[in-house]
Amino acid sequence: MSWFIRFNKPYNVLPQFTDRANTDSPRSTLSDFIDLPGVYPAGRLDRDSEGLMLLTDDGRLQAQISDPKHKMAKTYWVQVEGIPDATALKALRDGVDLKDGMTRPAKARLIDEPENLWPRTPPIRVRQTVPDSWVELTIREGRNRQVRRMTAAVGHPTLRLIRSRIGDWSLDGLNPGQWDSLPVPAISATPSRKRDRRQRR
Repeated sequence: MSWFIRFNKPYNVLPQFTDRANTDSPRSTLSDFIDLPGVYPAGRLDRDSEGLMLLTDDGRLQAQISDPKHKMAKTYWVQVEGIPDATALKALRDGVDLKDGMTRPAKARLIDEPENLWPRTPPIRVRQTVPDSWVELTIREGRNRQVRRMTAAVGHPTLRLIRSRIGDWSLDGLNPGQWDSLPVPAISATPSRKRDRRQRR
């Protein structure tokens, strides 16, 4: 039987099953929540980010979900400092010039605080003189700490980051630290290079 699961990763949990870098005082990892042999994350989620992770023991499925060439959409709820105006939102949509190049076009909109949102432990740092707001951001690439760098580049540093959706799969119904098993999706065939050349003629 193949496994395909979704997991709501809490804040401050490493997105891996072991903490090899800190053997004297191990940090919390996926193994504290998931006891299934042979499953691995399909993509990463930073230790200081929360939300949806997909895991499977199917190597081809793992590669299809995590490989940037498939451009699978990932949606985030982002709590930011300040309230982004139309110019900042347009910059996020059009592409932000980061140190490693321009980001691809994204979807970005202001939203209300998500319903039934769990408290973060520890809570975010709040500055009395600076308001905060929530942005829903959907990207189709996966650079290191990309969302945080994008919001900072348009003048609105990220305070809290929650991934709510990957492709067709969402966080709905999962509390932090919970996981459930899903039907294993079919794996799309990857066109051969020869077929791609014929299509371009």
